[in-house]
Amino acid sequence: MLVVAPATALLKLAPALVVLLLFGAGRGNAVQLWIAAGIAVLAVGAGVVRWRTTRYRITEERVELHSGLLNRQRRSVPRDRIRTVDLTAPLLHRLVGVSVVKVGSGQSAGKESGLDLDAVTTTEAERLRRELLSRPAAGTHPPTAGAPGPAAEPEAGEELDRIDWASLRYAPLTVSSLAAIGAAAAALWNLLREADVDPRTLPGADAVAGELTSAPVWASVLVGVVLLLFLMVAGSIVLFVERWWGFRLTREPDGTLRVRRGLLTRRSLSVSEQRLRGVTVTEPLLVRAIGKGAQAGALTVGLAGADGEASHAGALGPPVPRAHAHRIATTAARTGSAVTDGPLTAHPRRARTRRLVRAVGPALVLPVAAAVLAHLGGPSWPLVVAALLVVVAVPLGLDRYRALGHRLDERYLVARSGSLLRTTAALRRDGVIGWRVRQSLFQRRAGVVTLEATTAAGNGAVQVLDLAPSDAVALMAEISPDAVRGFRA
Repeated sequence: MLVVAPATALLKLAPALVVLLLFGAGRGNAVQLWIAAGIAVLAVGAGVVRWRTTRYRITEERVELHSGLLNRQRRSVPRDRIRTVDLTAPLLHRLVGVSVVKVGSGQSAGKESGLDLDAVTTTEAERLRRELLSRPAAGTHPPTAGAPGPAAEPEAGEELDRIDWASLRYAPLTVSSLAAIGAAAAALWNLLREADVDPRTLPGADAVAGELTSAPVWASVLVGVVLLLFLMVAGSIVLFVERWWGFRLTREPDGTLRVRRGLLTRRSLSVSEQRLRGVTVTEPLLVRAIGKGAQAGALTVGLAGADGEASHAGALGPPVPRAHAHRIATTAARTGSAVTDGPLTAHPRRARTRRLVRAVGPALVLPVAAAVLAHLGGPSWPLVVAALLVVVAVPLGLDRYRALGHRLDERYLVARSGSLLRTTAALRRDGVIGWRVRQSLFQRRAGVVTLEATTAAGNGAVQVLDLAPSDAVALMAEISPDAVRGFRA
């Protein structure tokens, strides 16, 4: 850690340091260089202090972490509250053979949801994962950090899935990858502005600008669009490879589902099947429409926010063909039939009217605004574009209605909704801990309700949208009759 912590801090400052070295010294701005050198020295000193003041201890009942010099922190997590144990090994950690053990209690998202042991040896991290996910037996005394003892050789788990590089075709179709590319480009632009660097002064910028200026407008726009698409596709593929390199989904002998993935940063997420409350299959619009793909996920206690990647916290694998995603969800849930696939009960026609109104209503604002602009002497092409958007909103509303559906079987409540992000959630009946019925003003006029089955897993609830009130009552009475008997007339 005397190497890893300072090096990690310096890597975060590397882009700024490079810009300052290339452009700051040449302009006589030596103050910025001295500031950068001072920050580097402080980073090294902070890493040394952190290593000297960090200790952890594991007892029969708690996991404790002591850290800090000026601001001392004493944090502990009860062992019976541990929900997830994640092993993360960034590139620098892997080079020196250490890992970060993230202990999640599932109480809330963010730093207060658990604690991080950064960093322990890779062997010790694997031993801690197995030990902390199992309930300590009475009378046993687990070894402390100072005396780990010999680690037993772990048994090989049952492999459920592994990476198939044919899934690369889904990389440009996921919004998260495209958003990450946009965020990286924006960060680079802000860095150049903060360093007072004009991109037009970069080598070759004048020649490119001259060619684009002399070319027709349509050609310049076409070149810009093609270049942007190329960068987005290439960047999304690179992010996909880094995120899912070496992916394996296994069922461990200790009864946990384990997801291992990552190229530069190696990640290992372990989910106890005792805390698994259901599974999900998500189908983003482009992945569903163009690639006919989907992504399987887990509904488990304490998983939300544990991985540090909100959009992939519960993922059981990358986007894959739809049938394969349903098969993975079925295997994770240990059901004989495809729990997230199959026919669903359609919602009333009033729900279809609401879907159409909610899709077309906001789109009608654009033609009105474009018409006012054209009447005031503006261009007329925005009116044509706005009218096309209204036409597109109609099939979007119909698609949202076709996605609505629910089913109740012996073990699971299955609900599906969404168009831009269609989600099919299968929640175990014994995982429902309460109910919430919501009805907005427009829902009251339409005679439908939104039923939420609250749970301690995932986002905290599974929604059944625009359901007939009688169907909502029947679902609640079938799953938890004692909880709703006092509210039935």
